[in-house]
Amino acid sequence: PRLQSAPRQISHPSSQTLSGIPSVVLALALFAGWMPSAMAFARSGAFLSSARAARSPVSLATRVPSVRLMANPTRLTNPPDLLDDVDVFIFDCDGVIWKGDTLIDGVPAVLDKLRAAGKKCFFVTNNSTKSRKGYKKKFDSLGLDVEAEEILSSSFAAAAYLEQTKFKDTGKKAYIIGEVGIGEELDLVGVPWIGAESFKGVDADMSPQGQVEVDPDVGAVVVGFDRWVNYYKIQYAQLCINELPGCEFIATNLDAVTHLTAAQEWAGNGAMVGAIKGCTGKEPTLVGKPSPLMVDYLEFKYGFDRKRVCMVGDRLDTDVLFGNDNGLKSLLVLSGVTTEEKLLSDENKIEPDFFCDDITHFFK
Repeated sequence: PRLQSAPRQISHPSSQTLSGIPSVVLALALFAGWMPSAMAFARSGAFLSSARAARSPVSLATRVPSVRLMANPTRLTNPPDLLDDVDVFIFDCDGVIWKGDTLIDGVPAVLDKLRAAGKKCFFVTNNSTKSRKGYKKKFDSLGLDVEAEEILSSSFAAAAYLEQTKFKDTGKKAYIIGEVGIGEELDLVGVPWIGAESFKGVDADMSPQGQVEVDPDVGAVVVGFDRWVNYYKIQYAQLCINELPGCEFIATNLDAVTHLTAAQEWAGNGAMVGAIKGCTGKEPTLVGKPSPLMVDYLEFKYGFDRKRVCMVGDRLDTDVLFGNDNGLKSLLVLSGVTTEEKLLSDENKIEPDFFCDDITHFFK
């Protein structure tokens, strides 16, 4: 049994108008294709319901994680224990499928065997640097046969959230700390934006009378991973959030570290989000894992049984928590950021159903 973390509720001015949406409206996602699917899901009202559980007046670092009572993580030694009870696998990407731009050995064969066994595979990444279209190109470049509709990214989640909350109707624009992925997804839903790579290399004027001028039409700050984040971008964000009435603070994810290269771990988007939290005192709306937004979308579109879905990832506080909090099975791989020592330590309170060295152990 698991202790489920308490629902994290937020209020939203449009929440009353989105209650009681008939199921026939939700079925629109089944009709939608790849690019329109974010809009169909968003317009249904389901996305905002998920978003209400993704924000809290306290830091996510202080939330009570899902834990298991009187149990220890089980090393996967008999693969049928997992495979016989799972119809759908949701894979994280960094640390599970690849590290940086290097494919992890044995992954293509595993995916082929899973599909041959009738399993559905989806790929859900917190990395916002690419859009779904960009990730499709990355899968192709690594020789992996993955359909565009099988890919979800936190950049996609940010766009769908803004579409659902009818941000475009406000006439405002989004300011992005991040790279090309968020902007490409916002373009697909018609949300105007500034920042991202267009602010790359811009320095703040810190002369005696220097100041940063912000666009008064900014209505949301979206913070994603940005390899070129600097003081100017942080100052721009804090001015928007602190001084522009109603400006929303949205985080694609809170990952502490990430895999930029196969050689070492690098500071993740948690560093960027933390900087903005620190100078605003505000908590963001979280749209990436472990927020339920993306699994709600997949369930909404494909109608699967959550009890027969397994989340596979390399992070306890995002991937495993994403599975545990949302009624999925969870499996931790040790091919990414989490070591077996950390998993089994007394300090760790987040436990997966299974763990193994990497996904090749699904068929060993």
